[in-house]
Amino acid sequence: MADLPAVFEEVLEEGLGALEVYVDASARRRLGVYAERLLAWNRKVNLTAITSVEQVAEWHVVDSLALLRTLGEARTLLDIGSGPGVPGVVLAIARARLEVVCCESNRKKVAFVKAIAAELGVSVRAVAVRAEGMPEEEGLARCEAVVSRALAEPSQWMALGARYLVPGGRLFVMLGRGEVGLEELGRANGLELEVVDRFVLPRSRARRAIARLRGPIVPRGTIGLR
Repeated sequence: MADLPAVFEEVLEEGLGALEVYVDASARRRLGVYAERLLAWNRKVNLTAITSVEQVAEWHVVDSLALLRTLGEARTLLDIGSGPGVPGVVLAIARARLEVVCCESNRKKVAFVKAIAAELGVSVRAVAVRAEGMPEEEGLARCEAVVSRALAEPSQWMALGARYLVPGGRLFVMLGRGEVGLEELGRANGLELEVVDRFVLPRSRARRAIARLRGPIVPRGTIGLR
């Protein structure tokens, strides 16, 4: 584990146990390095409003790892509006074979993602661009999994995120307590709601939910922003 207070490992252990998610010892050590570098950079560059070790452990790391419960066998993932690499970098650390693209318009945050990805040797490509639903023009490949943390309201996010899916790919909607009408919103954007995974972060008791929606097997020109 990196040079962090013991509370990081405690919160990580609690979170993984509560979520019933397995992360090996090597990945745990690298998650500690990620958290340590994030906090160090944040003292000089504004990367995140979360500044305590305990909060970084739960609200950034554990909350990101919760996606492993529903991610399935995806081999490629696009994280739109990734900030300092959450959840993209965290997931790449936990799943070595996952190829991740982090899309972020803030160049300082992109610089951090590039630096930590190189240091940890994870398969993460950081792109400094604002996603506006035109993957080819933006230099973003379509992926099997597309996710964002609180980039937009679910209806707006589905319309945008669906444009970056390969046929049959999965779009993930990270929610606070859960949302009603997700099935209808999904259908309006050519997506099929597969599951809503609800869980509680053990240290803060914050309620979370992640919805997974499947894109059409055959691409539809009607998917996207209106």
